[in-house]
Amino acid sequence: MAFDIKRRPAHLPFPMTDDLTFTVGPEDAGARLDKWISDQTDAFSRARVKAMIEGGALSRDGEVFADPKWKLREGEVFTLLPPPPEDPTPKPQDIPLDVLFEDGDLIVINKPAGLVVHPAAGNWSGTLVNALLYHCGDTLSGIGGVIRPGIVHRLDKETSGVMVVAKNDRAHQGLSEQWQTHDIERAYLAIVHGSPRPTMGTIDWPLARSSGDRKKMAVVGFDRPEGKEATTHFKRIEPYGIGRAKLEGDAIASLIECRLETGRTHQIRVHMSHIGHPLVGDPLYGRPGIPGLRPSDEAAEKALAVVAKFKRQALHAAILGFEHPLTGEELRFETDPPKDFEKLRDVLRQL
Repeated sequence: MAFDIKRRPAHLPFPMTDDLTFTVGPEDAGARLDKWISDQTDAFSRARVKAMIEGGALSRDGEVFADPKWKLREGEVFTLLPPPPEDPTPKPQDIPLDVLFEDGDLIVINKPAGLVVHPAAGNWSGTLVNALLYHCGDTLSGIGGVIRPGIVHRLDKETSGVMVVAKNDRAHQGLSEQWQTHDIERAYLAIVHGSPRPTMGTIDWPLARSSGDRKKMAVVGFDRPEGKEATTHFKRIEPYGIGRAKLEGDAIASLIECRLETGRTHQIRVHMSHIGHPLVGDPLYGRPGIPGLRPSDEAAEKALAVVAKFKRQALHAAILGFEHPLTGEELRFETDPPKDFEKLRDVLRQL
């Protein structure tokens, strides 16, 4: 694959901009066009590349080419015309917030699954930050910068649960210090494949960006300099499907509690997958369905239907406890998982 940047052909109907040009090598032949292009650059997601192609932003040999499903042929040359840069400054948006606590220094919210925390490429609006700017005005801490005002910690887009946001720099600094010294109580509920053996323990493996997929994290050895300390304590709360899957008494899925000492990207998802128990529904680190769950009766049929519709990692930030950074008051917040998580748990209980 060859890659370079050049000016657009003058006859194409797009505004002048720097273009990205890709040449298909022998190892890329047969790959799908939109996925291949998104794999070549960190600038755009696959969904964004697909939309750009369908919108006429791609050319092949100087002519517009609008088929994102095209199977590549060796030697083809494609030119992608990036859109004009978007204004990175988040704008206030009237997005409902489930506020658990608020004073002049902090706001604690119960984030729903599906809500991105802060703007980034492909998500410049509709984020938690946009909602906070509308709700709090210009009172948010500036330490996180323009894109992440007030954001002390994050939850993945499809993870629900408790988050705290700082309204001023003193509060932000105080909370950040507690995160750095691990003086935060954080407990998550997750539904995983199988049943961990033993049923409780500690995973203490460093994490780093995956060398094979820029969107994923991976466990690395302690001798790897890029690895960052990551510690997860887990405990099985409830097993599901014992005896029903003919697995000699083992469970086909389990509700577990995870408590974190560190807060690395995708930490619980990667650690649980590493020990052979990925989260149900996890599109990056999991696997489809639930192995061992078969359509044997009405309960199993119902469970299979619910599992098939569950398209996100089954993970909920249930508890967040910390010391108020200005008043010293001990604060602790606990929320129930959202309805889709509860429904998944309920049908698995019937197995």
